[in-house]
Amino acid sequence: MAGPEKGFVEIARRGLMLVISSPSGAGKSTIARNVLEQVGGISLSVSVTTRERRPSEIEGVHYHFVSKKEFERQKGSEALLEWAQVHGNSYGTPREPVEVAMSEGRDMLFDIDWQGAQQLQDKMSADVVSIFILPPTMTELQSRLTRRAEDSAEVIATRLKNAREEIGHWGEYDYVVVNDDLDRAFASVRAIVEAERLRRDRRHGLFDFVSTLLG
Repeated sequence: MAGPEKGFVEIARRGLMLVISSPSGAGKSTIARNVLEQVGGISLSVSVTTRERRPSEIEGVHYHFVSKKEFERQKGSEALLEWAQVHGNSYGTPREPVEVAMSEGRDMLFDIDWQGAQQLQDKMSADVVSIFILPPTMTELQSRLTRRAEDSAEVIATRLKNAREEIGHWGEYDYVVVNDDLDRAFASVRAIVEAERLRRDRRHGLFDFVSTLLG
């Protein structure tokens, strides 16, 4: 359908689910924030979590912070599309806003770990585009966690230990990006999003467009 002002052709498509995962400190949250601010047309899927809120985090923006009892209630009622336990805390994705976004052709971004990514892949594989962010070295990963200054030394040690297991799941993702330079890593993620939006099987409006073109 041609735009009334600029004359561009807009073809209806189903929304995609952009999953970005990484070990803690590898940069996925920064890259996700850049996607939301600079790519356009994509919204963050705000997870629910039982983790304590960090000083820099805002309720309803970074996470919905809930009690363990409330989390179990949502999980039991199938209100969560996926859920996982990470570092002793529970995280989950609310089902309803995701299903609405997909049907309306809106893209959603998921800042989740490999466990959640597996569940989304199992349930909605045709909609998922998954990217795993790797640090350039484990030494750099430790430095980033320390510079963040939001976790105790004990928590940092746990995150480094778990990072090795998390990195072992890199082969389960569609794309892998090494974050040795933030600008370059973000450019790679942006290119992935733009290419995936043009996939033929996502653009159901092509049938009508081609019929009109040839008619």
